[in-house]
Amino acid sequence: MTVLLTTLFRYQAWANSAFFDKLALMDPATQATDYVRAMRLMSHGYVVAEIFAAHLTGRDHAYQTDNMVETPELVSLRQAVAASDAWYLDYVRNVSPEQLAESIAFTFTDSDKGYMSREEMLTHVVLHGGYHRGEVGRILTQCVIETPWDTFAVFLHRDEPARRLQDPSALLRHPVNLNLLPA
Repeated sequence: MTVLLTTLFRYQAWANSAFFDKLALMDPATQATDYVRAMRLMSHGYVVAEIFAAHLTGRDHAYQTDNMVETPELVSLRQAVAASDAWYLDYVRNVSPEQLAESIAFTFTDSDKGYMSREEMLTHVVLHGGYHRGEVGRILTQCVIETPWDTFAVFLHRDEPARRLQDPSALLRHPVNLNLLPA
């Protein structure tokens, strides 16, 4: 287990949940184009995470492309993303340093070949999700919906308020706030 990877995936779960809260404020009828675009971006992030989970575990996945054929409903996509986030949290809590260093050959959905270490794959999943949440944030802004404050620093300071004290020993006295994680 690495503390940083665990923290990054806790951050991703927190950020994904915050974005789904904001997407629920959109009106799929009057904001149809923007809503579909935002949902397609979130589903793309989910599909890529699922594809890399398959690569990490050596199993096949059923995806022919890097997104779902149909745009999913918000509730079902939110549940699927939360389950994926939980899977990754469990994975990074149990993976060994030796496994993280192991490189794996795989094939992308466009048939290109790839080769990455498990640690690189995990890092890719987090960075990829953040990139596309940024695109969704832009859509939300254009729809006059306040975007979540999706930064790692904000997550860390909300999750561990003792960091505001600028006293590293205070972190030992104040445990991680697991209430920030989605249920």
